Amino acid sequence: MLGLFLTGVRPNSGKTFVTTGLAATMQSLGYSTCVYKPVETGALEKDGYILAPDLVYVRSADKNITTYCSYLFKSCNLPCFAAQEENKEINKDVIFQDYYSIMDEFECLLVNGVDGLSIPYGKDFYEENIIQILNLPLLLVASPIKSSLSDILMTIEHARTKNINLRGIILNDCPFESDDININSLPHLIEQHAGVRVLGIIPHIPSFTRLKPEDMIAYILAGVDIESVFDVKIAKLSC
Repeated sequence: MLGLFLTGVRPNSGKTFVTTGLAATMQSLGYSTCVYKPVETGALEKDGYILAPDLVYVRSADKNITTYCSYLFKSCNLPCFAAQEENKEINKDVIFQDYYSIMDEFECLLVNGVDGLSIPYGKDFYEENIIQILNLPLLLVASPIKSSLSDILMTIEHARTKNINLRGIILNDCPFESDDININSLPHLIEQHAGVRVLGIIPHIPSFTRLKPEDMIAYILAGVDIESVFDVKIAKLSC
């Protein structure tokens, strides 16, 4: 199974867009794909059902992608507070069991985090702990507009101190026409100062929520090194 955990360097980095794009791309390449969301906040209510917005977006790209969620809360607050508001507690063992109950069903399984390694899920329980529990390589997503080089380098260093296997980083929402040297030099600076590969650069996409699935896949294939992201050779990409 090709497994990967995705989180953002900062909130609104485009992590769910990248997760969805990778999932839709892998499904289109013939891999049975699942997106697992351990904890979702900001749940939507529709027709009497409570829905996970990130997973609704994933399904809108390809209804053949399977989605799972362990904890779904209505509040948009941090997971620890959202759970408290519903008199619940996020349990590491539940996430572990849910993940391992589905991991053998799919060829590609993407775990979509919240937004940041230090996001608290409970007392002494952070997003980084979920990555450690599931023993998955990490793919970081950063926006050059919302994250500075310092933000990115500190997140990378933090991952290393926690012995997390960092697969690489994807830069999302990049303003290619910018004359800002700090933005234009970001990929080189990350690789030079952190020794981490930039595996994808995705441009700014206006109204990405209304993007057609085929266009989303085209952006991913054009801007992301899929084989390096999943550490696998894909025959269809070599044709």
